[in-house]
Amino acid sequence: MLLPLQQGIVYGPVKSRRYGLSLGVNLMPGGYKVCSLNCVYCHYGLTSACTTDMKPHEAVLPRVEEVVRALEGKLRSSTPFKLITFSGNGEPTLHPRFADIIDETVRLRDAHRPQARIALLSNSTGLASEAVRKSLAKIDLPVLKLDVGNERTFRVINRPARQVRFEEVVRLLTGLQNIYLQTVFIDGVPSNTSRDDVTAWMSLIRNIRPREAHIHSIDRAVPSTEIALVSPARLEEIASVAYRQTGVTVKAFYTKRSTLGA
Repeated sequence: MLLPLQQGIVYGPVKSRRYGLSLGVNLMPGGYKVCSLNCVYCHYGLTSACTTDMKPHEAVLPRVEEVVRALEGKLRSSTPFKLITFSGNGEPTLHPRFADIIDETVRLRDAHRPQARIALLSNSTGLASEAVRKSLAKIDLPVLKLDVGNERTFRVINRPARQVRFEEVVRLLTGLQNIYLQTVFIDGVPSNTSRDDVTAWMSLIRNIRPREAHIHSIDRAVPSTEIALVSPARLEEIASVAYRQTGVTVKAFYTKRSTLGA
Protein backbone atom coordinates (compact mmCIF):
# COMPACT_ATOMS: atom_id res chain seq x y z
CA MET A 1 0.00 0.00 0.00
CA LEU A 2 1.28 3.45 -0.92
CA LEU A 3 1.93 5.90 1.91
CA PRO A 4 -1.01 8.23 2.58
CA LEU A 5 -0.39 11.92 1.99
CA GLN A 6 0.43 14.00 5.04
CA GLN A 7 -2.63 15.99 6.05
CA GLY A 8 -1.00 18.55 8.31
CA ILE A 9 2.11 20.73 8.44
CA VAL A 10 3.97 18.76 11.10
CA TYR A 11 3.98 14.96 11.29
CA GLY A 12 5.81 12.23 13.15
CA PRO A 13 8.36 11.97 14.61
CA VAL A 14 9.38 9.34 12.08
CA LYS A 15 12.23 6.89 12.64
CA SER A 16 14.59 7.17 9.67
CA ARG A 17 17.17 4.48 8.97
CA ARG A 18 19.47 7.19 7.65
CA TYR A 19 18.98 10.13 9.99
CA GLY A 20 17.38 8.94 13.21
CA LEU A 21 14.20 10.25 14.89
CA SER A 22 12.85 13.04 12.71
CA LEU A 23 9.99 15.52 12.98
CA GLY A 24 8.57 15.94 9.48
CA VAL A 25 7.45 19.27 8.02
CA ASN A 26 5.12 19.33 5.01
CA LEU A 27 4.91 22.62 3.09
CA MET A 28 2.66 21.24 0.33
CA PRO A 29 -1.15 20.81 0.32
CA GLY A 30 -2.66 17.97 2.33
CA GLY A 31 -5.20 16.94 -0.28
CA TYR A 32 -2.96 16.26 -3.27
CA LYS A 33 0.68 15.97 -4.29
CA VAL A 34 2.48 18.93 -5.87
CA CYS A 35 5.97 18.21 -7.11
CA SER A 36 8.32 19.11 -9.95
CA LEU A 37 9.00 15.41 -10.53
CA ASN A 38 6.78 12.35 -10.95
CA CYS A 39 9.26 9.63 -9.96
CA VAL A 40 8.30 6.06 -10.81
CA TYR A 41 9.31 4.92 -7.31
CA CYS A 42 7.64 7.59 -5.11
CA HIS A 43 6.09 6.02 -2.01
CA TYR A 44 3.41 8.73 -2.00
CA GLY A 45 2.23 7.69 -5.46
CA LEU A 46 1.89 9.60 -8.69
CA THR A 47 2.16 13.39 -8.75
CA SER A 48 -1.23 15.10 -9.16
CA ALA A 49 0.31 18.45 -10.17
CA CYS A 50 3.72 18.02 -11.79
CA THR A 51 4.96 21.59 -12.07
CA THR A 52 7.33 24.26 -10.80
CA ASP A 53 4.62 26.93 -11.05
CA MET A 54 3.06 27.32 -7.62
CA LYS A 55 0.74 30.23 -8.41
CA PRO A 56 -2.33 27.99 -9.00
CA HIS A 57 -1.70 26.29 -5.63
CA GLU A 58 -0.76 29.20 -3.36
CA ALA A 59 -4.21 29.41 -1.76
CA VAL A 60 -3.85 25.91 -0.29
CA LEU A 61 -0.23 26.18 0.84
CA PRO A 62 0.45 26.70 4.55
CA ARG A 63 1.27 30.30 5.45
CA VAL A 64 4.51 31.14 7.22
CA GLU A 65 2.69 31.95 10.46
CA GLU A 66 0.89 28.59 10.34
CA VAL A 67 4.18 26.77 9.97
CA VAL A 68 5.62 28.76 12.89
CA ARG A 69 2.68 27.86 15.15
CA ALA A 70 2.83 24.18 14.27
CA LEU A 71 6.59 23.97 14.75
CA GLU A 72 6.70 25.98 17.95
CA GLY A 73 4.16 23.67 19.57
CA LYS A 74 6.29 20.62 18.87
CA LEU A 75 9.56 22.33 19.79
CA ARG A 76 8.15 23.38 23.16
CA SER A 77 6.77 19.90 23.84
CA SER A 78 8.53 16.92 25.43
CA THR A 79 8.29 14.92 22.17
CA PRO A 80 11.74 13.46 21.43
CA PHE A 81 13.35 13.98 18.02
CA LYS A 82 16.81 14.73 16.65
CA LEU A 83 15.91 16.36 13.35
CA ILE A 84 13.41 18.81 11.91
CA THR A 85 13.07 17.53 8.35
CA PHE A 86 11.45 19.36 5.45
CA SER A 87 9.97 16.76 3.10
CA GLY A 88 6.25 15.89 2.87
CA ASN A 89 3.82 15.72 -0.07
CA GLY A 90 6.10 16.87 -2.85
CA GLU A 91 9.02 19.26 -3.21
CA PRO A 92 9.33 21.57 -0.16
CA THR A 93 11.52 24.17 -1.89
CA LEU A 94 8.67 24.97 -4.28
CA HIS A 95 6.94 26.86 -1.46
CA PRO A 96 7.20 30.55 -2.47
CA ARG A 97 8.39 31.52 1.01
CA PHE A 98 10.64 28.57 1.68
CA ALA A 99 13.61 30.78 2.61
CA ASP A 100 11.51 32.74 5.13
CA ILE A 101 10.28 29.49 6.66
CA ILE A 102 13.86 28.28 7.08
CA ASP A 103 14.77 31.55 8.82
CA GLU A 104 11.85 31.11 11.22
CA THR A 105 12.72 27.47 11.82
CA VAL A 106 16.30 28.38 12.74
CA ARG A 107 14.99 31.01 15.15
CA LEU A 108 12.58 28.59 16.81
CA ARG A 109 15.11 25.78 16.97
CA ASP A 110 17.73 27.99 18.59
CA ALA A 111 15.21 29.21 21.17
CA HIS A 112 13.54 25.93 22.11
CA ARG A 113 15.49 22.90 20.90
CA PRO A 114 19.10 24.00 20.20
CA GLN A 115 20.37 20.42 20.05
CA ALA A 116 18.10 19.56 17.12
CA ARG A 117 19.36 19.75 13.55
CA ILE A 118 17.45 21.03 10.53
CA ALA A 119 17.34 18.78 7.46
CA LEU A 120 16.01 19.14 3.94
CA LEU A 121 15.12 16.26 1.62
CA SER A 122 14.87 17.90 -1.80
CA ASN A 123 14.72 16.75 -5.42
CA SER A 124 17.16 19.58 -6.36
CA THR A 125 14.83 21.33 -8.83
CA GLY A 126 14.15 24.21 -6.44
CA LEU A 127 17.78 25.27 -6.78
CA ALA A 128 16.68 27.46 -9.68
CA SER A 129 15.67 29.96 -6.97
CA GLU A 130 18.53 32.06 -5.61
CA ALA A 131 16.69 32.41 -2.28
CA VAL A 132 16.51 28.63 -1.96
CA ARG A 133 20.23 28.27 -2.74
CA LYS A 134 21.14 30.85 -0.11
CA SER A 135 18.96 29.14 2.49
CA LEU A 136 20.95 25.90 2.20
CA ALA A 137 23.77 27.41 4.28
CA LYS A 138 21.34 27.67 7.21
CA ILE A 139 20.32 24.01 6.99
CA ASP A 140 22.43 21.49 8.93
CA LEU A 141 21.71 18.57 6.62
CA PRO A 142 20.82 19.66 3.06
CA VAL A 143 20.15 16.39 1.20
CA LEU A 144 19.63 16.83 -2.54
CA LYS A 145 18.52 14.21 -5.04
CA LEU A 146 20.58 12.98 -7.98
CA ASP A 147 19.28 9.61 -9.17
CA VAL A 148 20.83 9.46 -12.62
CA GLY A 149 23.78 10.51 -14.74
CA ASN A 150 22.08 11.64 -17.94
CA GLU A 151 19.02 13.34 -19.39
CA ARG A 152 17.58 10.18 -20.94
CA THR A 153 17.39 8.25 -17.66
CA PHE A 154 16.20 11.37 -15.83
CA ARG A 155 13.22 11.55 -18.18
CA VAL A 156 12.13 7.94 -17.65
CA ILE A 157 12.79 7.59 -13.91
CA ASN A 158 12.20 11.06 -12.46
CA ARG A 159 9.73 12.21 -15.14
CA PRO A 160 10.18 15.96 -14.59
CA ALA A 161 7.80 18.83 -15.18
CA ARG A 162 8.31 20.42 -18.58
CA GLN A 163 10.04 23.45 -17.01
CA VAL A 164 12.83 21.29 -15.49
CA ARG A 165 16.12 20.81 -17.37
CA PHE A 166 18.52 18.13 -16.19
CA GLU A 167 21.65 19.98 -17.29
CA GLU A 168 20.58 23.04 -15.30
CA VAL A 169 19.95 20.97 -12.18
CA VAL A 170 23.43 19.45 -12.47
CA ARG A 171 25.00 22.87 -13.06
CA LEU A 172 23.38 24.27 -9.94
CA LEU A 173 24.37 21.26 -7.84
CA THR A 174 27.97 21.62 -9.01
CA GLY A 175 28.07 25.19 -7.71
CA LEU A 176 27.12 24.24 -4.15
CA GLN A 177 29.26 23.37 -1.13
CA ASN A 178 28.67 21.21 1.95
CA ILE A 179 25.70 19.34 0.53
CA TYR A 180 24.72 15.68 0.67
CA LEU A 181 23.46 13.84 -2.39
CA GLN A 182 20.90 11.05 -2.21
CA THR A 183 20.24 8.50 -4.93
CA VAL A 184 17.51 5.89 -5.25
CA PHE A 185 18.63 2.91 -7.33
CA ILE A 186 15.99 0.69 -8.91
CA ASP A 187 15.98 -2.45 -11.02
CA GLY A 188 13.38 -3.51 -13.56
CA VAL A 189 11.86 -1.18 -16.15
CA PRO A 190 13.15 1.47 -15.99
CA SER A 191 16.44 0.93 -14.16
CA ASN A 192 19.48 3.04 -13.29
CA THR A 193 21.86 0.25 -12.24
CA SER A 194 23.47 -0.74 -15.54
CA ARG A 195 27.22 -0.27 -15.88
CA ASP A 196 26.74 2.71 -18.20
CA ASP A 197 24.17 4.33 -15.90
CA VAL A 198 26.35 3.98 -12.81
CA THR A 199 29.41 5.24 -14.68
CA ALA A 200 27.54 8.35 -15.84
CA TRP A 201 26.22 8.94 -12.30
CA MET A 202 29.73 8.60 -10.84
CA SER A 203 31.05 11.16 -13.30
CA LEU A 204 28.59 13.71 -11.94
CA ILE A 205 29.38 12.78 -8.32
CA ARG A 206 33.05 13.41 -9.09
CA ASN A 207 32.29 16.89 -10.41
CA ILE A 208 29.76 17.92 -7.76
CA ARG A 209 31.92 16.77 -4.82
CA PRO A 210 29.25 16.46 -2.12
CA ARG A 211 30.22 15.91 1.50
CA GLU A 212 28.67 12.45 1.19
CA ALA A 213 26.54 10.45 -1.23
CA HIS A 214 23.72 8.40 0.29
CA ILE A 215 22.40 5.56 -1.84
CA HIS A 216 19.43 3.28 -1.19
CA SER A 217 16.62 1.50 -2.97
CA ILE A 218 12.85 1.19 -2.64
CA ASP A 219 11.59 -0.38 0.59
CA ARG A 220 7.84 0.31 0.44
CA ALA A 221 5.04 0.01 -2.09
CA VAL A 222 5.55 2.07 -5.28
CA PRO A 223 3.22 3.12 -8.13
CA SER A 224 4.91 0.94 -10.76
CA THR A 225 4.80 -2.87 -10.69
CA GLU A 226 7.64 -3.06 -13.24
CA ILE A 227 10.42 -1.82 -10.95
CA ALA A 228 12.16 -3.78 -8.22
CA LEU A 229 14.40 -3.44 -5.20
CA VAL A 230 18.15 -3.36 -5.73
CA SER A 231 19.82 -5.92 -3.48
CA PRO A 232 22.00 -4.82 -0.56
CA ALA A 233 24.96 -6.57 -2.21
CA ARG A 234 24.54 -4.51 -5.38
CA LEU A 235 24.18 -1.29 -3.37
CA GLU A 236 27.41 -2.15 -1.54
CA GLU A 237 29.12 -2.82 -4.85
CA ILE A 238 27.99 0.52 -6.30
CA ALA A 239 29.08 2.34 -3.13
CA SER A 240 32.49 0.70 -3.15
CA VAL A 241 33.17 1.40 -6.83
CA ALA A 242 31.85 4.97 -6.52
CA TYR A 243 34.18 5.72 -3.63
CA ARG A 244 37.19 4.34 -5.47
CA GLN A 245 36.34 6.23 -8.64
CA THR A 246 35.37 9.58 -7.11
CA GLY A 247 36.98 9.84 -3.67
CA VAL A 248 33.58 10.88 -2.26
CA THR A 249 32.33 9.19 0.91
CA VAL A 250 29.46 6.88 -0.11
CA LYS A 251 26.97 5.33 2.31
CA ALA A 252 24.68 2.51 1.24
CA PHE A 253 21.48 2.28 3.30
CA TYR A 254 19.24 -0.73 3.76
CA THR A 255 18.42 -2.78 6.86
CA LYS A 256 22.04 -2.62 7.97
CA ARG A 257 24.11 0.41 6.92
CA SER A 258 27.60 0.08 5.56
CA THR A 259 29.96 3.01 5.20
CA LEU A 260 32.76 3.22 2.66
CA GLY A 261 35.30 5.99 2.63
CA ALA A 262 34.22 7.39 6.02
